[in-house]
Amino acid sequence: MSLLMPWLGVMFPLVFSPGPANIVFAACGAQLGVRRSLPFLLGVDTVFLLQSLMVGFGLAQVVARYPYLVPLLQLAGAAYLVYLAAGFLRTGSSAQPDARPALGFVAGVTIQTLNGKGWLLVVLMFSLFGEAARSQFGAAGTLVLVAWLAVLNVAMHLVWIKAGALLARLGRGQRFARNQNRLYGTCLLLVAGWLIVDNDLWRWSL
Repeated sequence: MSLLMPWLGVMFPLVFSPGPANIVFAACGAQLGVRRSLPFLLGVDTVFLLQSLMVGFGLAQVVARYPYLVPLLQLAGAAYLVYLAAGFLRTGSSAQPDARPALGFVAGVTIQTLNGKGWLLVVLMFSLFGEAARSQFGAAGTLVLVAWLAVLNVAMHLVWIKAGALLARLGRGQRFARNQNRLYGTCLLLVAGWLIVDNDLWRWSL
């Protein structure tokens, strides 16, 4: 508990705050419901788990040695979000709002692999808590942090999916569905714009 509480104090707001994956989780829940959103969740959290294992067992040194990798992933992720946003906006202006973009396992893997902020979140976790975890749990310390993050991710992602599903129940009809798709498409464009503007590549080039 002496490590878990400060870990939660740092990691909970980072995992729960709006970001590329969380916005798509809400959109997924709104359009597909909780059960049919699980493949997307599985894709995102499988990659999150692999990211945690790789960073925990040494990839952080590679990231530190090649710092431009994460900003490049961030730009690629922004481009993918623009692609998803275009699908939502196109559906929002269509007479057939059910012709929604595909949000399955592959989309989850893609969005989390290209989520530069997700990589930085994992690096930050091990930077802040890796030594304390190894001191408290010995050789299993890295795996303990990986397990904690996996549980927190799944729980918070389910909350976002359920919130999207509840929002969808507040309205019915094609007009509401179109406006909802416009909302998610606009949110994704804003996040993509933020990922492009808030990118270390521009600061390094100055």
